Amino acid sequence: MRRRDFIAAVGGAAAAWPLAARAQQGERVRRVGMLRGADESDFQKERVSLFTATLAEAGWIDGRNLRLDVRWAAGDPGRMRTFAKELVDLKPDVLVAQTPAATKALQAVTQGIPIVFIGVGDPVAGGLLKNIARPEGNTTGATNYLPSFGGKWLELLKEAVPNVSRVALIFNPDISTGAYFGPIDAAASQLAIAVARMPYRDAADLDRSYRAAIALA
Repeated sequence: MRRRDFIAAVGGAAAAWPLAARAQQGERVRRVGMLRGADESDFQKERVSLFTATLAEAGWIDGRNLRLDVRWAAGDPGRMRTFAKELVDLKPDVLVAQTPAATKALQAVTQGIPIVFIGVGDPVAGGLLKNIARPEGNTTGATNYLPSFGGKWLELLKEAVPNVSRVALIFNPDISTGAYFGPIDAAASQLAIAVARMPYRDAADLDRSYRAAIALA
């Protein structure tokens, strides 16, 4: 079972296990260890239920051809380390880690069992990986927050519209952390593109920012 087969299913996304890898009758039960950094709240348990339901749709059924062992660290570093070792000692086929702390705890006790992370923000900035495009070692995962992508967005825009010389960043400063600004500014400097930041906080602000962005064209 390859670690990449878990990425799309983790956290409730659509399962991506190859049909050829589905367990056949008589095949040994596959084991998955999951270390959750959160507490065992109803919301968190629903996320785990969604994970198992998605795997079941792909033919991997907990209690039949799959065994899922879940540990809840509730943000406690000591529990995190204890549960990480406990899960590794069970010799699972793959480990699933929720939060950066859970991922690091598992990395500290195994370099052989595949680790798939979720909910870690930027795995490169967080020290989980050196290269998100080519994950090294036994760790990989999926994230929807990767500030370095900001520069890639600008590169793609330049490729699609070679004559572009100005872009507008429309954002809500009460929500945005500004983490994408640095990579975007760096790419803009290399691509000779001027960047205008246009914050908004309500519908009227958004309308003004949108009109201002159009005026840049």
